[in-house]
Amino acid sequence: QRSILESVSRTFALTIPLLPPNLEKVVGNTYLLCRIVDTIEDAPGIDAITKQDLSASFVKTVLGEQNPKQFTEQCAIALSGHNNQSEKDLIQNIPRVLRVLETCDVQQRQAVARCIQIMSDGMSYFHTRQNPLGLENLAEFEKYCYVVAGVVGEMLTTVFALHSPNFSKAIAQREYLAISFGQALQMTNILKDSPEDRERGVSWKPIGVSDTDLLVIAHQKLEDALHYIHSIPKSELGIRRFCFLAFGLAVLTLKQIALRHHGYRSIEAKLTRSQVSRFYLFTKFAVHSDWLLDIFFRVQARSLKA
Repeated sequence: QRSILESVSRTFALTIPLLPPNLEKVVGNTYLLCRIVDTIEDAPGIDAITKQDLSASFVKTVLGEQNPKQFTEQCAIALSGHNNQSEKDLIQNIPRVLRVLETCDVQQRQAVARCIQIMSDGMSYFHTRQNPLGLENLAEFEKYCYVVAGVVGEMLTTVFALHSPNFSKAIAQREYLAISFGQALQMTNILKDSPEDRERGVSWKPIGVSDTDLLVIAHQKLEDALHYIHSIPKSELGIRRFCFLAFGLAVLTLKQIALRHHGYRSIEAKLTRSQVSRFYLFTKFAVHSDWLLDIFFRVQARSLKA
């Protein structure tokens, strides 16, 4: 599973192994399953009806209602013209990925299945509504960010709580923080990728809402994400670091997007490999201190509110 992960995402191949072994397995597995949903929905040259059929079949396969080999063959035919070889290899490895899922705890499997079902159904719904102008309004945008990423936050919270009774107590009645966390990460991706999306004739931004306003909303959701990380016991350094890495990389990316909007056009929205490496090292000691996490956010996210 780890080798498949390395081939499709360098970032997650770096962060997921920070988790305790029982969480690394289920979180890595979920990422691969989510990536399969994403591959189906983003594949060029496949009409919306075929995508919906494939997504529905994949959900059935994850739920154990359809033979994985049958789905793999069905999907491989539909994606024969797909030009991303690592994603095509991932599709071929679906039976192996699902065999790993079967070795996870029952409650973990239930959380993963719920996540995949909501994500798959949600992405099918939104991909029939995509257009060059963007999503209908802010409510639709938040809903989109939920089905693509907020639901992953819910799944992670479930498996983290199963692993850590102390975290389970700390996050009780505050599960909404997980949704905000996921939505903030997805908003970051949308803002970062919007120029490329526009070239493809689509937009996931809400109509009539400026990027400046979206940055302010992202800042609010990142504040929730920071409270989420505070809820993770310091004894669970792997979980804290995994979450802080995702959080911090989003903050740094949004900072660069904000600076571009403020006229610094020479700054790229995408972080360089050296920036990622430096932040990765910073997280090693920062996760020991909520004060350091707060200082990082206060300093690096200032431009999002301006």
